[in-house]
Amino acid sequence: MADRIPLALVGIGKIARDQHIPSIAGGDDFVVAAGVSRHGKVEGAENFTDFEEFLAARPDIKVVSLCTPPEVRFDMAKAAIAAGRHVLMEKPPATTLGEAEALSELAEKAGVTLFATWHSRFALGVEPAKQWLADKAIQSISIVWKEDVRRWHPGQAWIWEPGGFGVFDPGINALSILTEIVPGHIMVQKSTLEFPENKKQPIAASIAMRTVEGAPVTAEFDWRQEGPQTWDITVQTNEGELRLSKGGSELYIKGTEQASGPDREYAGIYERFAHLIRSRQSDTDYQPLRIVADSFLCGERKVVAPFED
Repeated sequence: MADRIPLALVGIGKIARDQHIPSIAGGDDFVVAAGVSRHGKVEGAENFTDFEEFLAARPDIKVVSLCTPPEVRFDMAKAAIAAGRHVLMEKPPATTLGEAEALSELAEKAGVTLFATWHSRFALGVEPAKQWLADKAIQSISIVWKEDVRRWHPGQAWIWEPGGFGVFDPGINALSILTEIVPGHIMVQKSTLEFPENKKQPIAASIAMRTVEGAPVTAEFDWRQEGPQTWDITVQTNEGELRLSKGGSELYIKGTEQASGPDREYAGIYERFAHLIRSRQSDTDYQPLRIVADSFLCGERKVVAPFED
C-alpha cells in the first residue's frame, strides 16, 4: 500500500461505487485517499463536498479521477490541471469537442497527464479483435447496442438533460470499440434520432457511417430493450466474420470463440493511467465523441411517445 499513488475520486455515484472503487482496491497502482461528492462518501478516505476546497486542502494528492456527469467535468478538470494534478475522465470525457480539446491543450501546457477513458476498449476481446482485423479488408460492420435504461441508469435524471447524451451514453461505448479496432476515421453519413416527447435527449438512434475505404457501418442504439440485453459488433471481412459480443467481453472469429472471461475493463483503465503518469504522457482520443457530435449534425429528429423512467 505504501507504494501506491494517492488518488482523489470525484463524484461518488453508481459508477464510482460499482467500478472505480473496487477496481482501484484490486489493483497495485493507486489508493483512494480522498472522496469529493455532494452526497456520497468513500469509506476510509477523507471526504469533501467541494472540489475547490479539496484542491486547497490536499496539495499532496496529485491524481484526480473524475466520475461526475460530463456537464460539470470541464470546470473541474480545468481547475485540477491548473493545480498541477493528473486527471482521469470517465466517459464521455466532456459535453463537447471544444471542451475536450481545450483540456488537452491545458494539460500539455501544464505538463500533467490527461486520460480520456473509454472503458469498453479494455474489454477482453477488443485487443485481439484489433490485431486480427489489422491485415483484413473490411466489407461491412454492424453494431446493435440495446439495453434497458431503467436497469442501468435508475434515477439518473441528468442523462436526459442537455449534455447528458441520452442513448449515446451507452452507445458511445460501442463507438469507442469501433474506433479502436478499425484503422482510420469513421465518417457519419446520416442518422435518425428518436426523442421522447418529454425528454431532451434521444432514447434511440440509427446511424449510417462508412470507413475511409468506403465500407458501410451501421449502428442501432436503443434504450427501450427489455429482457436480454444486446451489445454486439459484427465485422464482415475478406477472410470471414468477426463478432464481439457482450460489450466486447466475448470474441468470435468465423463462429469460433477466441476470447472470453471476467470483466477487467476498469482494472485496465487504472493500469493504463498509472503507466501514463509514470511515463509523463497523456491519452486523449476523442474520436467516439466526434462521431456522436456528427450524428447530431447529420441527424433527422423524430419525436416519439413519452417515456417514463
